[in-house]
Amino acid sequence: MSVHTATPAAFKAEAKAALAKPQLKVALDRATNLLQGRRVEVMAEFPEYQTARDQGAAIKDHTLKYLDHYLEQFEAAAKASGTEVHWASTPEEATRICVEICQRRGAKSVTRVKSMLGEEIGLPKALADAGIERVETDLAEHIIQLADERPSHIVIPALHKTQEEVADLFTKNHAEPRASDDVEDLVASARHELRNKYVSADVGISGANFLIAETGAIVTVTNEGNAELTTALPPCHIVTVGIEKFVPNQEHASLFLRLLARSALGSEFTQYVTFYNGPKRLGDHDGPEEMHIVLVDNRRTQMLAGDMRDMLRCIRCGACMNHCPVYGAVGGHPYGGTYPGPMGSVLTPALTSLEEAGDLPNACTLNGRCQEVCPVKIPLTDMMRSMRERQWRERMVKPRARLAIQAWAFAAKRPWLYRTGTRIAVKAIRLFRGKRGRIQSLPLAGGWTGSRDMTVPESSTFMAQWKAGRRR
Repeated sequence: MSVHTATPAAFKAEAKAALAKPQLKVALDRATNLLQGRRVEVMAEFPEYQTARDQGAAIKDHTLKYLDHYLEQFEAAAKASGTEVHWASTPEEATRICVEICQRRGAKSVTRVKSMLGEEIGLPKALADAGIERVETDLAEHIIQLADERPSHIVIPALHKTQEEVADLFTKNHAEPRASDDVEDLVASARHELRNKYVSADVGISGANFLIAETGAIVTVTNEGNAELTTALPPCHIVTVGIEKFVPNQEHASLFLRLLARSALGSEFTQYVTFYNGPKRLGDHDGPEEMHIVLVDNRRTQMLAGDMRDMLRCIRCGACMNHCPVYGAVGGHPYGGTYPGPMGSVLTPALTSLEEAGDLPNACTLNGRCQEVCPVKIPLTDMMRSMRERQWRERMVKPRARLAIQAWAFAAKRPWLYRTGTRIAVKAIRLFRGKRGRIQSLPLAGGWTGSRDMTVPESSTFMAQWKAGRRR
């Protein structure tokens, strides 16, 4: 693998590079505008949405509160159905378990269903290091694999790619020519390319959208049917999943399925929802001979005990990034971790450290759109604000920025000084007005004007205009 890997610490440099890619902006606008519009339409037809959100948040909070009980209940039920359950505290332990299962079966190739948990623990690299061929079966992940890139979105991993770029990739990498570059023919080309891979795979690896504690079942949600081919055809099925994915029973899972599809893609329901209860039994016509579930912690128990607990409600719908103006400008790659956008700005520091991922909580305007659309009411902006406060308390803020904030605070606590300063600033900024009525360059504001124009401020401050309005 030669994928360019950024780190969370490189967010500013990577974001600046992303802003200079016009094709990226085209792809992001096409996708996010479509997803936002579809979500508005489908929510208008779901009057119970706010009630469902409240119920979803309450169920997740309950499950997290009694997580030890549900872990034990799930393990007992899964083992009773013939599934082998493994526990992994770290990513390294999780990938070691998966690779050892593959090696024990003499696996030469594995098919894989899109799983962000798999990306989080580094499973693609671990398989490659072990000499095992990995075949991504989701259309978007297939595109990403051909491009030798990382996912840029948790639901639509190739969201940053335009149709034209995908067509070029398929021309270079697919064995047989296709009829045209229309979407339908591109999809058909991918299906034809992958078909034999499903049949010849030795192991199928998936994630899970939900774990049902009562029955020991896992639930996968897809729109392409690739999950069913990946999990049913190979003789061995491995599931990698985080320990926060539990719901108490199937009725609770049904509620989240209604929330997930609407929030993720603006559809009432996904095409395929599959419940897996262990390996093939006597009399079954298909299914794997053995099934393994690897339950991964990776700092989740630390989050459970701290102020990041609410983040464990997340059902990985991606709605927060679909509505985030920062994500919409730079895409997912600059975030550097597995999870981009607002949820990544909270989750990545929790999974690594605030020192390493300190720029991410600040990559936000605190406009609150992510919090507004979250189907389980995660207070994302509040959590980012809390992390910023911690950075200030623990002196993680760079000296220049700290000095600037202190200067602003000094003036803000003295109204007469603040108003005098804003009056002078308004007049001074207007002097930099360009030919098109916009400000293209401004001292001390190069971080803004380096990638976008600034609106020219009004001729007087808000306070001055408000007082003048009252005198009329």
